[in-house]
This record gives sequence, C-alpha cells and structure tokens, in this order.
Amino acid sequence: MTSPVGGTTRVTGVIGDPVAHSLSPAIHNAAFAANGLDWVFVPFHVPAGMAATALDGMRALDLAGLSVTMPHKSAAAEACDELSAAAAALGAVNAVVARDRRLFGDSTDGEGLVRSLVEEGVEPEGADVVVLGAGGAARAITRALGERGARVTVVARRRDAATAAAALAPGARAVDLARVASVVEGSDVVVNATPIGMHGEEPPFRPELLEGRRLVLDTVYHPAETPLLRAARARGVAAVNGLGMLVHQAALAFEAFTGQPAPLDVMRAAASR
Repeated sequence: MTSPVGGTTRVTGVIGDPVAHSLSPAIHNAAFAANGLDWVFVPFHVPAGMAATALDGMRALDLAGLSVTMPHKSAAAEACDELSAAAAALGAVNAVVARDRRLFGDSTDGEGLVRSLVEEGVEPEGADVVVLGAGGAARAITRALGERGARVTVVARRRDAATAAAALAPGARAVDLARVASVVEGSDVVVNATPIGMHGEEPPFRPELLEGRRLVLDTVYHPAETPLLRAARARGVAAVNGLGMLVHQAALAFEAFTGQPAPLDVMRAAASR
C-alpha cells in the first residue's frame, strides 16, 4: 500500500515531451511500495529545449532522481556534472541521480537489453547479433552488446548512421538495409531497435529468414506482439517484446536512485498491468 506523501517523502520522476503515456510512474511507485520506501515517482511534462532548466530545478528542489525520455536524453547529458562511461560514449542519459545536489547521468537502456537477453537464456558473449536501427536505443544496445563480447552487425537505411553506431562496439559491422537478408540469415539473435511494427508494419526482410534464430527481441512493447514477433513465433523461434528491457532499465535506475535492490517481479507485474 502506498504511503501518504509528506514532508519526508523523497521525490523522483520522469521528464519527457510527451510523458503522459509513460509506464515509469506505475513501475517505480510499485517498487517503492514493495520496498517500504517513503518515495514517490511522478511524470513531469518538460517541453523540448527545456531539459537543462528542468535539471536546474532538480537541484533546487533536491529531487532524488529523474528518468529521462525523448526528446531530452542528449540535452540532459550536457547538463549533468558527471557521466557514466556509457552515457559519455553515447552523449545521452536516461537516468539522473542527485548526489549532494551534483547530478550524475547514466544510460541504462543498453544494459537493460542485455539483462533481458540473459533472462531469456541467451548470453551475449560470442553471439552473432543483428541490431536493426541506428538511433539512440540502437546505439545504446550496440555498445552494451559489444562490451559483453557479442559480434554485432548494425543495419540501418543510412550507411553513415549505421557506421557511427557500429563504432561504439569493438569489431562491430555496419550494413545498409539492402544487405539485411544476408546478415539476418547468419545471426543468432535479431534485435529490432526501430519503431517498425508499432503500427503493424512488416519487418524489412522475408520472415522465413528468421528460421533457426535463437531469439528475436523487439524493443517495441506496444503492441505486445508485433508482426516481427508473430513471424518468429510462427517458425518456432523464441521471441520477446521490449517490456523486459523496459523493466530492467527501470530497475537499474531504481537501484541508482535508492541504493536498494530492485523488486523485479513487482516492477514487471506493474508494467504488465
């Protein structure tokens, strides 16, 4: 049961534009209640271009932590006093922790994806992983997989964007969309880090190429089953959506905010609801 908000309540939240759709308040508030913490997590609508102002407000109000979503991840990184190695390499943060009013920024998206893979029984080390996309999520995922020893191939419409993302992981390759079929066919894991499928779009390759893959992971979690996941399951391939990644990156932020182990099962149930 959630405690009443009072003078001792620690405040955390998420900044974004838009932000009303965010699952983070439900996930974090369930976790605070499960751990018996007098904390609250609220959504803050911060218009584009005002991330630095919001972080100044975080200092002034002594907020314990903020999650950061689009379009503020890059601007928030610039406004932090200190960055993790991942955040510095990516030039983006999705979690900011206050330490004596100094702001420490981290990027937990990539590690959240890695933990989701491991949860499904796939160790990144030595695995051939195709990452579709070269945007912020794809870049974080590519770096984290490379750090864990995966052989990563980044596929994007723009070759220069794919090359920039691949540069974040040792030995990663960049491939344009015209060659996607050949790299999917030789992979162990396929990760869709684009919005493709969110509105029912088909994957950018023949579905039969998924035959024999160990796992297909779509970072999209609404809808719960995209055409890519449906195609994989129809061929007997393990397939998961992005809810696990969301929960794991939130758990990492929760632990950074509170210093306590995250109640993963509680957070997962809250996200599913």
